[in-house]
Amino acid sequence: MRHLRYIFLILWLFWVPVRASSQGGLVARPPAVPDYVLGAGDQVVLHVIDMDEVSDKPFRIDPNGFVDIPLAGRFRASGMTLEQFKSDLATRLSKYITNPQISVGLTDDQSRPVSIIGSVNAPGVHQLPGPERLIEVLSLAGGMKADAGSRVILTREQKWGKIPLPDVSVDLATGCSTASVSLDDLLDSKNPVDNVLILPDDIISIPKAEIVYVMGNVHKAGGFQLSSHPTISLLQAVSLAEGIDKDAAPQRAKILRQASGGDGKAIEIPVDITQIFTGKAPDIPLQGNDVLYIPNSATKSSSRRAIEAILQAATGMAIYHF
Repeated sequence: MRHLRYIFLILWLFWVPVRASSQGGLVARPPAVPDYVLGAGDQVVLHVIDMDEVSDKPFRIDPNGFVDIPLAGRFRASGMTLEQFKSDLATRLSKYITNPQISVGLTDDQSRPVSIIGSVNAPGVHQLPGPERLIEVLSLAGGMKADAGSRVILTREQKWGKIPLPDVSVDLATGCSTASVSLDDLLDSKNPVDNVLILPDDIISIPKAEIVYVMGNVHKAGGFQLSSHPTISLLQAVSLAEGIDKDAAPQRAKILRQASGGDGKAIEIPVDITQIFTGKAPDIPLQGNDVLYIPNSATKSSSRRAIEAILQAATGMAIYHF
């Protein structure tokens, strides 16, 4: 008798979708990934051998995450994978039949709102068509803007558990977990683990790139975005500023950096760029919002002005003579 049940179950898995489709009814379709997580608004269709009360009927998960199934009662389905849902349902129905044989199909998945904010072309709340991973979700937001930073920050509600990434922290007050991954590594598929499955109500943030400022006696003073990496070396910053001016005093340069206390105060870090240029000192990484200031040399500046004055006077005398 048990063998006949297994045979009947296998035949049903192939027959029900065909029958429903031909009659214009619900078609039970498998999830795109095996670890699909149910949520409010999802609809499942069940088949339980020897239980006509629940077989071949759709059940919608309500906005609070609960589903009401005859004999099994009302219980929370939101947050369960399909396998967990089937196991829980089997335990509840085991009061009425021994070893219930259950199949679960997903007929409608409309419970996957995800917020995408920051430097993306289409920020806002997006409804995912089904289980999606991080890269696919970013493409739904139209990709990144030119000023996008180097990290992707993902925040997840406590009910889904911690984000399965190594760089994760948990807010003790809310229980939400937050993790960040390198945008370049994600897009280059350097670490497939970073491309996590996105769950309902996840928040994905792409912060703007931080800026390093180069000021003083350089050819092109200004701010330079750290788009690809969280830091930039001092020599790279000087190169982006198109080099040091003739009147500069690179041995008296300084880095202005915000103090870690967040009180708005800045600390000064003296640096001898000449030593770095000649390889006698190591290059220095600059962080976001750092200001590299290269002062002018008073001696060089005054000497240069004197030479310009002499040349101007000599040129004037020559013109007057002729």
